[in-house]
Amino acid sequence: MRKLIYGMNVTLDGYIAAPGDDIGWGVPSEELFQWWLDQELAIGLLLYGRKLWETMSSHWPTGDQQPNATPAEIEFARNWRDTPKVVFSSTIDKVDWNTRVVTGDAVEEITRLKADDGGPMRVGGATLAGAAMRAGLIDEYTVVTHPVLVGGGMPFFTALDGWVNLNLMETRPFPGGVIMTRYETRR
Repeated sequence: MRKLIYGMNVTLDGYIAAPGDDIGWGVPSEELFQWWLDQELAIGLLLYGRKLWETMSSHWPTGDQQPNATPAEIEFARNWRDTPKVVFSSTIDKVDWNTRVVTGDAVEEITRLKADDGGPMRVGGATLAGAAMRAGLIDEYTVVTHPVLVGGGMPFFTALDGWVNLNLMETRPFPGGVIMTRYETRR
C-alpha cells in the first residue's frame, strides 16, 4: 500500500495562497528549496488539483532552461517532468509531461492508487487534499510555515468532517524564520 503525503508552504495564519491565488509570499531559501527537492525525489506519483496543476505546469516544464536557474531548480524541473502525475479536473482535457487526467470521483481514484504498489504519493492543492482528508486517506502532513500573515485566501486545511489526530514526526528550522513540521496520521 502506498503512503499519501500532503505538504505545502503555509503562511503563519494558515493559508497556502493569499487572496487572488497569490503565492509570492512563499519564496523559499536555497536550503528550503533543496529540502523540497529531496522530498520530491522520493515521490512516486504526484496528485494535483486543477489550480496547482496550472501553476506547476506553467513553469516547471522549462524551469531548467531559465537563464538564472540554480542546480536544484534544474534538477527539480527534470524530476517534475519525469515523475508520473495525475490531475483531477472536470475542465482540463489535455495534459503533457507524464500526466493523465481523471474526471471522475477523486476519492475513489486516490483510494485505488493507494492500494497499488509503488513509492509514496504527494497530493497537492487544498481542495483535492481536503477531499482526501475527509475520506481519511492522508497518512502524513508536511507543513512548512513561513513567518508572514496574509489575512485570507486558500486555507491549507479545508473543511474537515471531524478530528484528525496526528503524531509529530519531525521539526526543522530554515533560514528566514521558516519552520517545517511533519506529522503522521494516528490511526
